[in-house]
Amino acid sequence: MSGKHAELKDMNYARFIAAVSAARTESPIRALTDLMLRSPPSVISLAAGVPNPDTFPFKSASVVVRDGTTIEIGENLMKKALQYSASPGIPELVSWLKDLQKTLHNPPTLTYSPDKGQMELCVTSGSQEGLSKVFEMIVNPGDNVLLDAPTYSGTLAALKPLGCNIICVPSDQHGIIPQALKEILSKWKPEDAAKPERKSPKFLYTIPNGGNPTGASLTTERKMEIYQLAHEYDFLIIEDDPYYFLQFGKPWAPTFLSMDVDGRVLRTDSMSKILSSGLRIGFLSGPKPLVDRVILHIQASTLHTSTFTQVVTSQLLHKWGMKGFLEHTESVIDFYSRQRVAMLSSADKWLTGLAEWHSPSAGMFLWIKVKGVADTHQMIMEKAMQKEVLLVPGSAFNIETTESSPYVRASFSISSPEQIDQGLERLAMLIKEERK
Repeated sequence: MSGKHAELKDMNYARFIAAVSAARTESPIRALTDLMLRSPPSVISLAAGVPNPDTFPFKSASVVVRDGTTIEIGENLMKKALQYSASPGIPELVSWLKDLQKTLHNPPTLTYSPDKGQMELCVTSGSQEGLSKVFEMIVNPGDNVLLDAPTYSGTLAALKPLGCNIICVPSDQHGIIPQALKEILSKWKPEDAAKPERKSPKFLYTIPNGGNPTGASLTTERKMEIYQLAHEYDFLIIEDDPYYFLQFGKPWAPTFLSMDVDGRVLRTDSMSKILSSGLRIGFLSGPKPLVDRVILHIQASTLHTSTFTQVVTSQLLHKWGMKGFLEHTESVIDFYSRQRVAMLSSADKWLTGLAEWHSPSAGMFLWIKVKGVADTHQMIMEKAMQKEVLLVPGSAFNIETTESSPYVRASFSISSPEQIDQGLERLAMLIKEERK
């Protein structure tokens, strides 16, 4: 980055590590497993307590891809796919994903030394595992954290039990409002970050593209302003971007990871929206000192993401190559773009005068503000089923779910255009009855 924060800030990662995470140490068994996986065939291992793959009932697999090609998992590869693997992910998948991040984002941290925040990457069981482990790594009870609410309910479910003080940053259809963030931060001085007793915010969490539930997407200019504030007040940015590959316009927006000259961005990506949600393949990118802490947590919890789904994913990605993968994402974007058109067309048809909304530039959600209804919770949770339509009330995405919300979230991912049209017609009937 040029300009105001061209000089690197000397990051003190120790201050971002919560007490529980600081107490984690490497599992000696996991270390031996990783060593065994890297050892040559001549090494005789009497150390690893892994099951013998010859006892597994599965011998091979053949996966047919939609384009008609086939992924063959032969007997030898199947033995590997059904066995324990390294906690950061199988090497061939980690390497491919690192190349993807370099191609798409070219993070400045790629060239750093490990102690200066060099970018590291690990595979997680969906981006949700990465997120929850990042939160648990950073948050001590009583810490202040920043996020733009309403936000993804899974984020709130992971954050709230940690006992942190969640500070809501105002946002609009273009994401977080930098001036509002600056006003919140003005309660602290930049030098307060070095004083634990002042409890300056440790991180800002945001979904930068097609936010769930609002559909909001941050502009490049806002991202640059927000990163400058993170640099000035020394907090981390958690960039949760599961809808990055569902951006409808070109060029795709630059990411916080691409701007990260300091090594303060932790980015979660997901294959759920573009390959399969059931594969549970996500990946976490960020400064090595922090990602390594997450890997220690993985060692003590899931051990690793399913080796089988990693192998299937890796085989597909290597078969496609970067070009084939991005061509596939274009076909997914084309589908959701047509779904969005159907949703907006039906909203214009049935909800004009009854509600307000903005066209999302990414993702799969329409965030609808109902006029004349202060709180949609009862209307959706108790009455919508009678009209045979299901939506999510806005209150489900508030920091405090008991707070009222005039919004509803409508998804255009699964239903056909005809079903979307019928669904919004039924919502319109429901709103009219509620307003009476």
